[in-house]
Amino acid sequence: MALETLNLMQYITSLVPELMPMATVPILLLMCFLFLIWNHEETSSIPGPGYCMGIGPLISHGRFLWMGVGNACNYYNKTYGEFVRVWISGEETFIISK
Repeated sequence: MALETLNLMQYITSLVPELMPMATVPILLLMCFLFLIWNHEETSSIPGPGYCMGIGPLISHGRFLWMGVGNACNYYNKTYGEFVRVWISGEETFIISK
């Protein structure tokens, strides 16, 4: 009986399942907060498709691949005006036309 009360390993293994849910909630909240900060993008005064956690550049680049440069430029100029910010191959690109 005295050995069971002194057994530290038994105490730790019985304590871990009780503390696990309490420890995971702050860790998950911290990870979500860091993810939001990492994906935060300042809004630009130049019109164009939004960034939206990296989805905007994928759509923009896909449109240039699918429609071709000329048709995609015409589409963005009709949608956003004569000065547009888009992403081509992951790099911010400006389309200036009249």
